[in-house]
Amino acid sequence: MSGSSQDLYFSCDVETDGPIPGSYSLVSLGLCVAGSFDGRRFTALSPDADTFYRELKPISERWDAAALAVSGLTREHLINGGAEPAEAMRDCAAWVTDTAAGRRPVLVCYPLTFDASFLHWYFVEFNQGSDPFGFSSHLDMKTMYQTKARSLISRSTRSSMPPHLLESPYAHTHNALDDAKGQAVLFQHLFEWDGRR
Repeated sequence: MSGSSQDLYFSCDVETDGPIPGSYSLVSLGLCVAGSFDGRRFTALSPDADTFYRELKPISERWDAAALAVSGLTREHLINGGAEPAEAMRDCAAWVTDTAAGRRPVLVCYPLTFDASFLHWYFVEFNQGSDPFGFSSHLDMKTMYQTKARSLISRSTRSSMPPHLLESPYAHTHNALDDAKGQAVLFQHLFEWDGRR
């Protein structure tokens, strides 16, 4: 995959019932395709065109009620209706690989650390050690904004962004797929933004 002549960007959002993977559970994940880049031209792609969403059974007896409440999902719903983690991560990895179709899959999140840590841990733990994004095919949208805006990291927040970067047809609902779509639009704006207000 490292020899691919094109990157395909996957926007991802996760909802969890706690702060770290392993001790706490990934309760849902949503991914969509945001765009492609061949080294010269960026092509924005519809976030509705290629999507993946799963709700997962808990893997731990530990959970933070406030963290779980953010997703709107209940422990009972996840235990009874969530997918087995191994099945969900196997399906997700296959979807990423099939959708990339020979292009290099790149994970994009805002911010990257939280979402990517859960996603990577779950891929390694439940997909026979294999993460389709590897350990280095990632872009952090907060860092993209900070470098283009030339601002301090403490001032590189959504609330500090020019309004046109935040324009999106997708509401932020804390449904993982809805939020992945919204982040895909932000990524498209950031990729093409020249840094001017």
